Amino acid sequence: MSTAEEQMSPIEAVQQFTTAVREGIQRVIVGKSAAIDLAIAALLARGHVLIEDVPGTGKTTLSKALATSLGCDFSRIQFTPDLVPADVLGVNLFDMNKRDFEFRPGPVFTQVLLADEINRATPRTQSALLEAMQEGQVSIDGKTRALAKPFFVVATLNPVEMEGTYPLPEAQLDRFLVCLDLGYPDAEEESAMLQRFLGDGDGIQAAPVAGPDDIARAQAAVDGVTVGAGVRDYILAIVAASRNDDRLRLGASPRAALALQRISQAQAAIQGRAYAMPDDVKALAIPTLAHRLVVESGARLRGVTATTIVGEILDTVTVPIEAPAEG
Repeated sequence: MSTAEEQMSPIEAVQQFTTAVREGIQRVIVGKSAAIDLAIAALLARGHVLIEDVPGTGKTTLSKALATSLGCDFSRIQFTPDLVPADVLGVNLFDMNKRDFEFRPGPVFTQVLLADEINRATPRTQSALLEAMQEGQVSIDGKTRALAKPFFVVATLNPVEMEGTYPLPEAQLDRFLVCLDLGYPDAEEESAMLQRFLGDGDGIQAAPVAGPDDIARAQAAVDGVTVGAGVRDYILAIVAASRNDDRLRLGASPRAALALQRISQAQAAIQGRAYAMPDDVKALAIPTLAHRLVVESGARLRGVTATTIVGEILDTVTVPIEAPAEG
């Protein structure tokens, strides 16, 4: 570590980390700074990311570039209907020479896991990731094995193809800290993309700009970001409003409240603050909460979405005015 890095505050180190990773990803992804920062914030908050968008918008490219930029061990699982839990977690095989069972770890034993098109696998296979995502461990044949740190899942989901897919159960969705979409690029970004990939586009690759130790330091700095009582009350008011909305069959869980607090801490650190603000909560409520909510069938038939409901809740819940120094 250089002298300049030693003199840097933990929050400044988070900003430097975020800038380096963002620039690394943008070697292959044009623009999309907001989506990239949201994915980095989820990592720093020790969460996982679900990317839901139409084909061809760069979901897998973003996931691979993020993993490469982080300089971590990387595995990719292409989810298909015939995939079974052992293909994800690993299996015990009998070794004839040793006359004993030997564990063959699956792709989940990595640091950054890309679960590509996760909704193509059966619910049984999807659920194989639940313990790994929540507790950083897997249980196989009665034995628990810890996963490496950091352990970060980036899953992609194609919402327009329904045949041969399985809806993600609520318990699975609740394990993802945020759900984001990339959307189509604007005209200027798409023109820049075409120009950049003239000729040998395969030669443009992300490069490692950080490592597991850098991630651990940045996560520790995020853990130390202050969340005042007013901000906590604001989070609880938003969550309570979702539970009392008649249009929702399932409101935000306690895990959702914790997720919104953690991602707000990460957002504050990325923006150079050692304290979270209500504006952080408001900006991140939709990507953190909407995918966890279940809309009643009647409201859904009227075109009401979870995103719409969270937006209306944010418009009605009073935003507190809080001094940064409040504990």
